[in-house]
Amino acid sequence: MTRTSKMPGLSYSLPAWECKTGAKLVKVPGSVCAGCYAMKGNYTRYPAIKAAQYKRLASISRPEWVMAMVIQIKRQKYFRWHDAGDIQSPEHLQKIFEVCKLTPSVKHWMPTREAQFLKDIDPAQVPDNLIIRMSSHMIDQGPVTFWPHTSTVGSSTRTCPAPDQDGKCGSCRTCWDRNTPNIEYGKH
Repeated sequence: MTRTSKMPGLSYSLPAWECKTGAKLVKVPGSVCAGCYAMKGNYTRYPAIKAAQYKRLASISRPEWVMAMVIQIKRQKYFRWHDAGDIQSPEHLQKIFEVCKLTPSVKHWMPTREAQFLKDIDPAQVPDNLIIRMSSHMIDQGPVTFWPHTSTVGSSTRTCPAPDQDGKCGSCRTCWDRNTPNIEYGKH
């Protein structure tokens, strides 16, 4: 697991180099992934971080992955999927759903750019304690319309209060709130 200084509780990261969509967008100027934070800084400064991400990636196919995740997450109040990296396959997404169902007291949040894995599911299939926010690909692009919960990045506007709170969530839990259709993050 990852413990970021920004968020309340644990999160889970995979190597950003293995994002299906993000690995393409990182090469597109003006995209949210251009200059990806998860491909620099501490993610690359410390080889152990990248090695742990690849170890997590390899573990997804293991039969015990769901229960191992449940054991690590079950005592959290809030959990974020993929502070780096993203959904790898429809099977990976279904395993995440299973983890969420087995940790009903945890509020899960998962931002994603992997539209191909969401377009074939009904949002009603998402466990009640998981919010999936489909992230728009370009800076200053509006929210997608095919998914009920979204996130966007604005070059001059934002609704996320973290930049005014020393880069931390503080008491804000809007990302986990199903009553908030879109979160706009500031470009960073």
